[in-house]
Amino acid sequence: MNSIEVMVKEHELISRMLKVMRKACYEILKGEEVCTADLYEMADFVKYYADKHHHDKEEKFLFKAMEEHLGALGQKLIRGGMLVEHDLGRLYMSDLREALQKFEAGEEESKLDIIANMISYTHLLERHIAKENEVVYTFGEKQLAPSVLEEIHAQAKVYEEEAMVKGIQEKYKQVVEKFEAKYL
Repeated sequence: MNSIEVMVKEHELISRMLKVMRKACYEILKGEEVCTADLYEMADFVKYYADKHHHDKEEKFLFKAMEEHLGALGQKLIRGGMLVEHDLGRLYMSDLREALQKFEAGEEESKLDIIANMISYTHLLERHIAKENEVVYTFGEKQLAPSVLEEIHAQAKVYEEEAMVKGIQEKYKQVVEKFEAKYL
């Protein structure tokens, strides 16, 4: 199993959800009813699939190895770039949940914060995914020793096997398909 290929494939599913999120924001902008249940489920996709599943793998295996084995350049790329962006994405999702709660409590103006946080997240992740696919993953594959890459792949394989038992990939693929059918 090549863990980097798996992570690129996961980016494809995440990108599909980003398109759905953008379309859901457009519906709000047009004055359509705000379906908070859908928006919470989209936020859950981000929290449990994009972050806890995908980013967790990157941070525990690939990024950790890059920081340990690629010196100052690897540390700067990971700490000053990728991890900062992961944290910023978490902030957008936290703020989105807060805006949804305010909206449900009757604060109509919080629609602005719902849209702002969802769109900011989609813009961040679109660039983040491109950077990882085109620069970070390629750099890691070229610069890390084959034995280090083999260890990353082995760790990720165990991680994926555990996720398969829980049905993570299939569950979130179905979530994306459901929202694509509704919003796109």
